[in-house]
Amino acid sequence: MNTYDKILAAALKVLEEEGGAQFSTRAVTAIAQVTAPTLYHHFGNADGLLSAAIVEAFKQLLASKIAAAETTNPEMALRQGWDDYVRFAAARPRIYAAMMGRLLEGAHIEAADQSHQALVHNVQRVAAEGKLAVPAQAAADLVWASANTAAWLYVTAQSRKAPPPERDVIDRIRESVMQIILIQGTDADSK
Repeated sequence: MNTYDKILAAALKVLEEEGGAQFSTRAVTAIAQVTAPTLYHHFGNADGLLSAAIVEAFKQLLASKIAAAETTNPEMALRQGWDDYVRFAAARPRIYAAMMGRLLEGAHIEAADQSHQALVHNVQRVAAEGKLAVPAQAAADLVWASANTAAWLYVTAQSRKAPPPERDVIDRIRESVMQIILIQGTDADSK
């Protein structure tokens, strides 16, 4: 692993363990076993490093969504994409929170756009089969909103002093939106 990748992996580890609010270059340099000047040489400053780590996290999320988009059954692909998104947040809630925070700050991240386009593509595939009960844009918005809602249950569990949500709760969120957007009776074989 080259120095750049080693620093980036260390930054992701710090984000995963500490979150964006506690992110520090000192922690990253300790994990990566590099000096501060080396870190600054590759990333410019702490914000440059944090931005690179968030972009990398979006790329990792995108990779799983693209794999779901390749599923031949469009409804299954839609569910798999939703599940992959929520699973990412469940496994890496602090990174997910930092990613969303960066987007809310107005950052443009190509992998985030591509991730959303994978969702839109899956919705359009379902629409092409004549199985949407709502317009495609509304379906995409509903799927996106429900996935983010489920994801935030994982992110906020600690601050709510609650355990992570039960899998049944997550499944109900997903399936309630699927019932809204799909023409009923078309998805029985995809569950």
